[in-house]
Amino acid sequence: MPSFTDQIGRTILLPQIPRRIISLVPSQTELLFSLGLDETVVGITKFCVHPDAWFRSKPRIGGTKAIDAARIHALQPDLIIANKEENDKQQVEALATRYPVWVSDVKTLSEALAMIRSVGALTGKETRAAELANEIDARFSILTTPSKTTMVAYLIWYRPWMAAGGDTFIHQMLRYCGFDNAFGDRDRYPQIDPAELTGIPDLTILLSSEPYPFRQRHIHEIQKTLPNARIMLVDGELFSWYGSRLLHAPDYFRQLPGRSSTPPPQEIPTL
Repeated sequence: MPSFTDQIGRTILLPQIPRRIISLVPSQTELLFSLGLDETVVGITKFCVHPDAWFRSKPRIGGTKAIDAARIHALQPDLIIANKEENDKQQVEALATRYPVWVSDVKTLSEALAMIRSVGALTGKETRAAELANEIDARFSILTTPSKTTMVAYLIWYRPWMAAGGDTFIHQMLRYCGFDNAFGDRDRYPQIDPAELTGIPDLTILLSSEPYPFRQRHIHEIQKTLPNARIMLVDGELFSWYGSRLLHAPDYFRQLPGRSSTPPPQEIPTL
């Protein structure tokens, strides 16, 4: 019986290629779509907004950290795909007593590419997954960083204010942008006070579109504390989604302020 080791070191057995998959992770749901698994995915979370057709039609099994076990049992999955950070450990462990549960753990681009290839192996889509991973790798490989880096704080939550720390996938994406993370010496997503950033020269504040939907009014609020900072709303999916959406991240990063010294991208065909 084929066995597969996930990214937290667990091994699962799959007697055959899965035909009833539930995804508990939005970015990995989109990856399953990109791999051509429309008929195979039978359940997603309420936060799996891409693709829109799946969001509107696929059964939803609750949130990423508040799943409805009864709905999952009713769908009778033969594979569940989860993530160490995005899902609740106790819920995942409970599901693993009844179903094969493959858990990702992604904090770097190389781990994201490994995850894509592994999901391809799990689902019988090795060739397509390898093509996708190689294309993402190629697009990032030509993303050169500006000669001068910019100090940034990437905020993800409001009341309390929270930022991306140094051991996150977001932190790694900031580095690809040529940004220095003001909270890179802290773990995960620390609670912060914007006043901590007072006095940092040439500071840029990035307000993510998710998980908290920052708006223009939040820019005005921070500006009162940090009048000299540049404050921008940014697409959080392109900084934090580690599936097939990574195809679009390099071009987006190139257009961010502070990257004017970056040469134009080479012509790369879209998958």
